[in-house]
Amino acid sequence: MFGIGMPELLLILALALIVLGPKKLPELAKTLGKGLAEFRRATDEIKDEFRQMEHEIDESSTAATPKNDPPLEKTADSSPPTTPPDSTEKK
Repeated sequence: MFGIGMPELLLILALALIVLGPKKLPELAKTLGKGLAEFRRATDEIKDEFRQMEHEIDESSTAATPKNDPPLEKTADSSPPTTPPDSTEKK
C-alpha cells in the first residue's frame, strides 16, 4: 500500500495520536472512512455507466452489421441507368 511498511505506518499513527489527541483521532478516522466510501461509491457508479454505454454501443454495432441485412436481388427489368445525350453535340 503506497510502499509503506508496518513500522512506517505505526510511526504515522503514533504521530497522529500525539498531534490530534485521543479524542479527535477516532472522529477523524470515521470521517476519513466515510469520505473514502463515498468516493468509492461514486467511482463505481461512473464505471457502471461506462460499462452500460459500452454494452449499448456493442449491441447497436452488432445490429447494424451487413450480415443481418437480406441480400439484394437483381430483377429482370432493372438495367443500368442511361445517360442523357449531350445537348452540346452538333448534329
